[in-house]
Amino acid sequence: MTSNRPYLIRALYEWIIDNQLTPHLLVEAVGDDVKVPTQYVHDGRIVLNVAPSAVQALEMGNDFIIFSARFAGQAMDVVIPVNNVMAIYAKETGEGMAFPSVEEGAESAEDVGTTATENRTKPTLTVVK
Repeated sequence: MTSNRPYLIRALYEWIIDNQLTPHLLVEAVGDDVKVPTQYVHDGRIVLNVAPSAVQALEMGNDFIIFSARFAGQAMDVVIPVNNVMAIYAKETGEGMAFPSVEEGAESAEDVGTTATENRTKPTLTVVK
């Protein structure tokens, strides 16, 4: 089953925009696939304003979020793997959603089901008169 993270990010982005608020992404800025302005990274994280007025050519795919933006007057193409998005929220209210890190949420449904099945004991029936 595919991850629900990209779908939730897109839905919350649209909800934030519909309410005339400013969507921000909290991103884990480490990894080979991440392309963000490193001068704004603090403790391995960066907060990005992804409002339509702040970015151009925003693409929110199932694997990557890609857009162009200006940082201190310099144009830059930003690439964020969806799994590196830690949260999406409205700047003005803080409402939104935080996501577990990939390591925390890496256990698949199959793994959970297998473990639960292995730990079960056989059911026993008792005759009731």
